[in-house]
Amino acid sequence: MIKLKLTPYADSRWSWSEDAGRYRTADGRSEIAPLRHPMLEQLALTDGTRTLIIARERAAGRPETQPEPRTLAPADFDAASVLAGQWPLDHVLVETAPGVPVRVTAGPCGISPLYVAHDATTLHGSWDMADLAEHARALSPREVARLLIYRPRYSTETVFTGIHRVTERATAIFGGHLHLHYPEPALHSGPRELVEDADVLGAFVATMDDALDSRPLDPATTVFHLTGGFDSGTVATRAAERLGGQYATSTLLIAGPGRASQISRRAKIRDAVPFSDTDLIVDAAETGVLAPGCVRREGKRISPYEEPLHHPFTRMTELIARHGARTVVTGLGGDEMVALSQQEYPHKPMGEISDALPWIGARARAALEFADDGIAPPARVNSMTLLSLETTAPVLLRAGIWPVHPFTDPDMIQLGEWLPYDWRELKQLQRRRLAALGLGSDVTQSRTRESFAEVVQAALTGHARPLFDAMLNEGSPLFEEGLVDPDGLRQSLHHLDTQPYREDGDAQLLEVLDLHLAATAFL
Repeated sequence: MIKLKLTPYADSRWSWSEDAGRYRTADGRSEIAPLRHPMLEQLALTDGTRTLIIARERAAGRPETQPEPRTLAPADFDAASVLAGQWPLDHVLVETAPGVPVRVTAGPCGISPLYVAHDATTLHGSWDMADLAEHARALSPREVARLLIYRPRYSTETVFTGIHRVTERATAIFGGHLHLHYPEPALHSGPRELVEDADVLGAFVATMDDALDSRPLDPATTVFHLTGGFDSGTVATRAAERLGGQYATSTLLIAGPGRASQISRRAKIRDAVPFSDTDLIVDAAETGVLAPGCVRREGKRISPYEEPLHHPFTRMTELIARHGARTVVTGLGGDEMVALSQQEYPHKPMGEISDALPWIGARARAALEFADDGIAPPARVNSMTLLSLETTAPVLLRAGIWPVHPFTDPDMIQLGEWLPYDWRELKQLQRRRLAALGLGSDVTQSRTRESFAEVVQAALTGHARPLFDAMLNEGSPLFEEGLVDPDGLRQSLHHLDTQPYREDGDAQLLEVLDLHLAATAFL
């Protein structure tokens, strides 16, 4: 959403340059470049001494703001600053004043990531980690270890020391040294008992409507990700039901046994309500992961947090952009909205070291003892959802597309928390909503697993092999730091060549390669 360069204790007289699309100080030492997009707006307030610059999502039904700085009386400036922090959609606030540190605060939605780094005098920030590559100093053993075993944690820490994540509602304060201040934990509630004849589906539909209506979606430039799954299907069908024949759809096709089911389910969902004729499809099996043309493969600086299926996802995004879309609506967050708690459904925590991962290095194993240290407090949006949003945003933003995720709306989240067990178990809420549209059990009760497992398998046994060979022959920062054991990696690759493919054990090798490519490009 924003890129910035801030020098504290310097000139804080800001002006807006329409041609450059950015704010600059009179001395030229600081600048702020909000993303230019019809779903976003920017504004600046000053009391003659202090300045507050705001980049945020536009809210439906409100006039668009003007970016030129407005001068307010000090008391009005104070009041406006408080209100700016209460904006319900995604936003970033930048505060500057002569003689004091600069402050950058993220909003509560996490739609667009914000990374920061600094040198001796200046704070740098961007939604694209590649912009901060020169500040990457080394690999963080704890964060690399988390990713290697699929145990991600939401925190200010990133794979690279020197580059930090500004988590939701957190504030980065810089005055020569950087301090990242976490917010107070967000409060959550639990399941409630339904009143007799409670209209759960009616409440779900009304809450979805409010979430969709909170932003000024333009049907002519909006595409819905329609994977064939319950979450994207629920959101997309509601939008099409309300505005028939106007919304286009898109998807990545999977491979393997679930492919036919995905195609069939999508077709039936699109037939159930009137979408537009435009359905933008990229075959992930045909495009391939790490195939020639993949920017990760070519050594470009791509954050290790970006989409694991980067190449096919980029191709789909490019296709959507060529269609003229500026906004994509997804079903991300639907899993977490109706997730069961440990008390309701006891299960092992995600991410354990097993004998199937012999390539985990000694330093990574030691770092995992502290895997839960320093993580962000509970957020309004589930932390796993926030990390998922971070994977998709950069690819979309580079293409000029803004993502919208209705399941992360606070009222949607609260509705999910209030629902009894039997409405959340196995996504009964989404299943019953699709059934109410007349969709049959082949859509709402499908037993066929649909995943990208076969696409990942094809990548690891195909295009990834010469990359692994080069890694073993030429070396890797992961080896040098003791985070990946080269002998263990050779053992796993031999198993991949000679034994049946294991999704638990072999699939994680893609993360090894993504981290190697990122570390090589950034360091």
